[in-house]
Amino acid sequence: MSIARFIQVLRARWRLAALVLTAIVVLAVTASLLQPKQYKATASVLVDMRSPDPLAGTVLGSMMTTGYMATQMDLVQSERVARRAISILGLDRDEKLRSDWQKATNGQGDFESWLTDELLRKLDVQPTRESGVMTITFTALDPRLAANVTNAFVRGYIDTTLELRVEPARNLNSFFDERAVQLRNTLEDAQARLSAYQQANGVVVSDERLDVESMRLAELSSQLVGLQATAADSSSRERQAGTHPERTTDVSDHPAVSALSAELQRQQLRLGELSQRLGEEHPQVLDVRNGIATLRTQIDAERRRVAAGLGANSQINRSREAQIKALLDEQRAKVLRLTRLRDEATVLQRDVENARQAYDAVQQRARQTGLESRITQTNVSVLRQATPPAMASWPKLSNSLAASLVLGSLLAVAAVLLREMNDRRMRTVEDVVDLLRQPLLVVLPHARLQAASGTPSEARASGASGAKARILGGLFRPAMR
Repeated sequence: MSIARFIQVLRARWRLAALVLTAIVVLAVTASLLQPKQYKATASVLVDMRSPDPLAGTVLGSMMTTGYMATQMDLVQSERVARRAISILGLDRDEKLRSDWQKATNGQGDFESWLTDELLRKLDVQPTRESGVMTITFTALDPRLAANVTNAFVRGYIDTTLELRVEPARNLNSFFDERAVQLRNTLEDAQARLSAYQQANGVVVSDERLDVESMRLAELSSQLVGLQATAADSSSRERQAGTHPERTTDVSDHPAVSALSAELQRQQLRLGELSQRLGEEHPQVLDVRNGIATLRTQIDAERRRVAAGLGANSQINRSREAQIKALLDEQRAKVLRLTRLRDEATVLQRDVENARQAYDAVQQRARQTGLESRITQTNVSVLRQATPPAMASWPKLSNSLAASLVLGSLLAVAAVLLREMNDRRMRTVEDVVDLLRQPLLVVLPHARLQAASGTPSEARASGASGAKARILGGLFRPAMR
């Protein structure tokens, strides 16, 4: 349907359209006047998400803000907050509400659950865009009741927020107190075991005895090395003195041997002088020869004595080496024993330190949870208390009238089109061709159009020429070749 034809249809059936529009408007206005008035009371609260936690010092990240606000909205509309609001208002003791519950459910179910559902159905919570402000609205037939219920929900929300923050801290505080008692007993047991071990073995973890004994062990080790070298050298000299004592430096350099050797050389020089001067058989020469033989015998005896002394010195060195070695073994065993005792004491001391660290950590957490369990402030602040509204929020006559006009206009158009489809009439030139499926021969001008044109003769001439043109234009013409 073209726009021109649609306008012609509306002009032809304007009475039906006006009737439908009027009926819809009257019906909407009557319904608005007959409906009971409803009042909305609104309160605003601020959820501070940027202030740090007073104990932990943590701040919510920017990515958690949206989720946190959604959680707070769900909390306001939770059954726990609703039940607390009911308790604040004392609605659970209202006989009229209990009577309404009896009528609605025939006494089935729980009264507080039914009342909670009724309150939450009329509650609306909306966040403010890009901020931490929430608006809490409650709708009721009584403006004072709407304000009281809204304020009760705000108070219940704040109290529930505080409870949700304090209850876990209280439970954790009890747990940490019990755990602290257990860890204190563990620490005392560890300290008792360490003290008993130290008293039984005479070991202190920080004792310097091990360092002293270690130094003594190192000194004995150095002495043993020196004695081993000395014993090896004395053994070598003993063997050399036993085989060739005259070639041994220790024997030849001995004072007694050196003195006898010098006397022997002097007597030999004297023997040579006397032999040249007195002859070989002279008594003095023979005396000198006997003295030389005696000196040689003394020198041999002295060498053997010195060699025997080297052997005794070698035995002494070997004996001292054996003593030092025995002392070294004993000192090594002592150091090992002290090391083992101190290692065991160190293990016990580590147990004490671990028990003390665990006890201190639990004590710190117990103090923190104890402070958290005594917190009386939340991050929720009331910006505006709900007050009884002066004007009803529903119904509003202006809104109902505007909506009825829009809806009535649409229904009027729909009624006109439906009426036209059931009772189709020719109203335009196109309807002749579409409905009758016949060619259009002539269109008679309207009488008012003829009167509006010039002289009657001109009007007849123009009308005749126009009619002629339309008639000839509507006739069938063969195609030209």
